[in-house]
Amino acid sequence: MYDLIPKDNDNREPFKKGGFVVLMVIVVFALLISAISKMDAINADTKAPKSASPLSVFHTPREYLAAIHIDGVIETKNQTYDQQWLLDTISDLAADSYNIGIFLLINSPGGTVYDSDAVYLALMDYKAQTGRPVYAYMQQLAASGGYYIACAADKIFANRNTLTGSIGVISGSSIDISQLLEKHGVHYTTITAGRNKNMGNINAPLTDEQRAIMQSLADECYEQFTQIVADSRKMDIEAVRSLADGRVYSAQQALSNGLIDGVARWNEALDTFDQDINGNTIDYEVVEYEPAIQKKFMDYLLDAKSLLGGATAKQDILPKAVQELMPCISSPAYLYTGN
Repeated sequence: MYDLIPKDNDNREPFKKGGFVVLMVIVVFALLISAISKMDAINADTKAPKSASPLSVFHTPREYLAAIHIDGVIETKNQTYDQQWLLDTISDLAADSYNIGIFLLINSPGGTVYDSDAVYLALMDYKAQTGRPVYAYMQQLAASGGYYIACAADKIFANRNTLTGSIGVISGSSIDISQLLEKHGVHYTTITAGRNKNMGNINAPLTDEQRAIMQSLADECYEQFTQIVADSRKMDIEAVRSLADGRVYSAQQALSNGLIDGVARWNEALDTFDQDINGNTIDYEVVEYEPAIQKKFMDYLLDAKSLLGGATAKQDILPKAVQELMPCISSPAYLYTGN
């Protein structure tokens, strides 16, 4: 039994009510820090095998198809993607005689050229070394670097609601705010050796020479990307270039343009793989692989703040001026295959 004090009749002094709230916030955060610290300690003592994951099944000694999840931005590592784990997993599968093939489940907007190409080459090496098939299934999104990796597959399938394509390259971006700085009496000077060392910085305009340099980097990666598509899809390079203007395609459009082999549900794509390997004569199981990425303490705090105060928790930590400048800063050496 308890009494509810009507809000209008709350005669407590404001500073006492505020102090109670502050105390409760401190207690909650203390408990949160303690719980997360214990979770981190447990995770550190129970590391999963490098090819294991929450979705993996410890299979019996029998043939199996490895269904590898590729989620999120393709880069070194983030909350959903781990490049080294992926490369190690492909290598481990190649060495396992019980493995009969790889089926990629891709849900990615793309990523760096370097990491996308490394996965593509690892899959091509897997096929060359083992003679086993690689198939790909596109989920919500398999664009740019996601499609780049899919090109290593012998067959590519997409869900009917998939967006794919985005065959193109971003070599960098540049915003010149030198005149704005000058207008407000701000002098931002960079000391360099080499006339193009400062290209892309916000305190200097992009010269024609620097624009040509960045364009040459994008063009070189673009040629590599389109040639991979042409080889994978057995298409003329000019036909690929006509499609590779950076746009995304629906699943049906991708099928009509020869970028994929079929539109299907995941179980239907699995049935096709099953029929392709000797008409169901091989008794095997499907084992799913996903990186077991451990969140850091700050990730938990940011996630909690997102739930309580909106989806912009990470941005809220930064000063407003820094938030506004973040989209303006881009490293010219960062080659990206995303949208």
